[in-house]
Amino acid sequence: MATDKWIERELAANYPKAAKRGARRRLNEPHALSARYDRKTGRIVVDLTNGAQFAFPPDMAQGLIGAKKSALKEIAVSPAGTGLHWPRLDADLTIPGLLAGIFGSKMWMRELASKGGKSVSPKKTAAARANGAKGGRPRLSASA
Repeated sequence: MATDKWIERELAANYPKAAKRGARRRLNEPHALSARYDRKTGRIVVDLTNGAQFAFPPDMAQGLIGAKKSALKEIAVSPAGTGLHWPRLDADLTIPGLLAGIFGSKMWMRELASKGGKSVSPKKTAAARANGAKGGRPRLSASA
């Protein structure tokens, strides 16, 4: 029972400050109004409270990669507009995270970055050839 009183005291002391911070965030940070899967572009499109739209390919996001289009279509926006949920996939993403370029856990993002570094493109091939013609990669200089 002593624990219950401690919790009540902490809630009473901290709730007003937390409510004010939440109200400021709702005013100053964009939140999701709606979200949908656009079959034409193959992207998830999020309409934000500031009038902007944010779109991303589902294969970038943890939990959405390889998902069927029918499952991608079912998107629930959280009541506060701070998250997206795909019930059939049991996948969740936060709006602040998405806007910051975070499409999953740290491990997921590391894997995503490593795939990007391994990608091959005509520009990357041309740059590698140009560096090779100059003698290759510069050697690391020994630190004194």
